[in-house]
Amino acid sequence: MNDDVNEPTKKFDASRAAEYESQSRIALAGYDACHELAACILAAALGTGGNRRILIVGIGGNAQEVISISRIEPTWKFTGVDPSQPMLALAAERLEAHGLSDKTMLHIGTLDSLARDQDFDAAMMLGVLHHLPGDDAKSAILKAIADRIAPGAPLILAGNRYAYASKPLLLAAWGERWRMHGAASEEVKQKLGKILQGADPPHSSEAVFDLLDRAGFEQPESFFSSLFWNAWIAWRKRP
Repeated sequence: MNDDVNEPTKKFDASRAAEYESQSRIALAGYDACHELAACILAAALGTGGNRRILIVGIGGNAQEVISISRIEPTWKFTGVDPSQPMLALAAERLEAHGLSDKTMLHIGTLDSLARDQDFDAAMMLGVLHHLPGDDAKSAILKAIADRIAPGAPLILAGNRYAYASKPLLLAAWGERWRMHGAASEEVKQKLGKILQGADPPHSSEAVFDLLDRAGFEQPESFFSSLFWNAWIAWRKRP
C-alpha cells in the first residue's frame, strides 16, 4: 500500500479504536438515525428477504451497518473490510455480542486484497471517503467497489463533504456539539484543530457526484444530512 492508503490506517490505531464508540455519536448528530435509514433504504432498493450479499467497506468499530440491517433482514450475509486491526477487532466483538458473527466474514486489509470471485448485491461505505487524501485515492476506492458489485447494484455512501474551513458556521456548531457533551473550551479547540488537519472531504455534493460518475455509478440521491455529513444511494452503471 502507498502512503496515502496507509495514512487512514495509522489514524485508527488502538487509542482511536478505544474511543470510537462514544466519539462517533458525538461527532455525528443522528449517528443511529443515519445507519437505520441506510438499512431501510437498502432494503427498499433490493427488496426484502432472500439471501443478499452485502459488501461493507470500513466496517471497523461497532459494525453498526450489520446490526441495523439485520434487524429487518435477518437472512442477509455480509463481508466487512477494514485495514485497521484494532478497529476490526472491535467490530468482531460487537458482532459476537449481537449473535451476528456467523453471517459476517471479516477481512483485514484494503479492497485490493479482497478476492474478486463474486459480485455482491450491494455495498456500503460510511465514514470513509473523507479520510482518504486527494481525489485519486477517493476515486480508486469507489472504482474498487464498483468492480465488486453487480451491474445495477446499489451503493450506500456516507461521509463529510465541504472543506471544513469553508463553512465556519457549521464548524462552530460542530464545536458547540462537543461542548454540549461536556468538552471544555480548550478541548473543543483541540478537537476542531484535529478535524481541520486530519481529513480531506470532497468540497461539495457535486464533487461527490463527479467521483461517483467517474467510478461507474449513477443517479445519486441524498437521504440524510447532518452538518457536514451527508448520505446518498447511487447505482452501479450497467454495461
